[in-house]
Amino acid sequence: MEFVAPTPVHRVLCADCGTPIVPNSANLCVACLRNTIDITEGIPKQASVSFCRNCERFLSPPTTWTPARPESQELLAICLRKLKGLNKVRLTEAHFIWTEPHSKRLRVSLTIQKEVLTSTILEQVFEIEYLVQHGQCPDCAKLAAKNTWKALVQVRQKVPHKRTFLFLEQLILKHGAQKDTISVKEVRDGLDFFYSQRSHAIKMVEFLGGVVPIRSKASEQLLSADTHTNTANFKYTYSVEIVPLCKDDLICLPPKLARQMANINPLTLCCRIGNSIQVLDPQTLQSAEITSAVYWRTPFDSLATVSDLVEFTVLDIEPSGTSKGKWVLADAQVALSGAFKSSGIHEDDGMMDYESSTLTNQIFHTRTHLGGILQPGDTAMGYYISNANFNSDDFASLPSHRIPDIILVKKAYPNRRKKNKARNWKLRSIAKEAGEEGETGSGRGVVGRMGGRDTRKVEEDYELFLRDIEEDEEIRGAVNLYKAKNDKPGAGSGLAGGKTRRKGQFDMDVDEHAGAGGAPAEGAVDGESEEEEPDFPEVKLDELLEDFDEMTIEDPAHVPQE
Repeated sequence: MEFVAPTPVHRVLCADCGTPIVPNSANLCVACLRNTIDITEGIPKQASVSFCRNCERFLSPPTTWTPARPESQELLAICLRKLKGLNKVRLTEAHFIWTEPHSKRLRVSLTIQKEVLTSTILEQVFEIEYLVQHGQCPDCAKLAAKNTWKALVQVRQKVPHKRTFLFLEQLILKHGAQKDTISVKEVRDGLDFFYSQRSHAIKMVEFLGGVVPIRSKASEQLLSADTHTNTANFKYTYSVEIVPLCKDDLICLPPKLARQMANINPLTLCCRIGNSIQVLDPQTLQSAEITSAVYWRTPFDSLATVSDLVEFTVLDIEPSGTSKGKWVLADAQVALSGAFKSSGIHEDDGMMDYESSTLTNQIFHTRTHLGGILQPGDTAMGYYISNANFNSDDFASLPSHRIPDIILVKKAYPNRRKKNKARNWKLRSIAKEAGEEGETGSGRGVVGRMGGRDTRKVEEDYELFLRDIEEDEEIRGAVNLYKAKNDKPGAGSGLAGGKTRRKGQFDMDVDEHAGAGGAPAEGAVDGESEEEEPDFPEVKLDELLEDFDEMTIEDPAHVPQE
């Protein structure tokens, strides 16, 4: 093989330091070239970014607020957009340098390239420090100010209880309909939802129309107008009225409406409230569905509500063989609770007329739809129609042979309610009111915060609502139940996991600590001697969700050592 000599490389001396280098157009080495020419000139080494602590968003120039996590690609793009002069160089690499989270500083390392002379490209790595400035975005500034809402949804229901709004609150939380709400305010007959945009209010009205029967009306108020640009600023108000009916209410349909519903018996029970009203005739198991449009065409009120329920004892029950879904038609013999018992109570001890008369020991024959769950000896809640006085022309027009003495509504569990047991589940609530942070919480919701004379009534309605959740699987499927952390073993089965408990049907007892030093309660003594109902509907563990608000890391210094 013939040796081929390599091409000789000619070298020259650097014009500044005299180091032999490959000839270039500047006749300078790399180190001298960097000292002579700074390609980062015009790029600031310090900058600032705006951060909103309320919504945790960064300002993306010029006016957009973008949510971004620390050291994320979104935050890096916001930081690079704040720099001037990057359009004159070529950016090859950019990454964050770790800093303390509480330092309010962001350090970014940049690698850029630039052609400084003919066919000479210089690369340089440098750091930029960003100062995080805390401020408020326009949306949070509106939240901090008062009366800055643009749309209002007024939800009203003209009933003496709050159980509908307690259930509506859980539906809103389950479907996340409260995320666009600025604040929620409780008023006399309902709730007010405030929004910053009209579209959010319209979305809320559509959601309400899909879960409960309503009728709505919209109005607007002119705030300001500009005749030069032909623009105007309005405030919008949407009035939403929910039908004044609730589950387990006794209803007397108007005769014309009853004939339209397949000639159903006018005296019915409201068995379910969804986007329509479902009524059931307990004498024949015939059911009908009343839509919102049909109801508001011929509105009617309920004859009696759950506060008028009377406790009965089932003496005998015989199914007739007719069934429809979960309902089973049966003939039952019932008596008032406490009948056939001798007691030392006289007639002038504050008892009701029918309790102190000979009707107490009377046996009533009735037909019920609860033949599948009632057994002799059980306790049921029902309406004592023969002893009631209803102010209704439709009810007065009914023939007497079509009006039963008793209408049973649901099964009751008095022995279990006397037990002092805590619930292993809890509910969340909308915790977004004036002066509050966050959207949801585990405490008392917006219903019942007004206080005053109605506080005790709201507590009773809340306890009835919790019992409805326990006893009705359909309601449990419509709400989210969370695992409760019982700090007090043996807390009562009262409100919010058991601070109070019932002594009578609707008589609330005092808190447990109030009677700790006194004599034991009468219900506690009776509860020890009576057995619990074996078919009490327990909420299963697989139906509960984890409450992530309580999943916090404990300080090892505060953890007790064993």
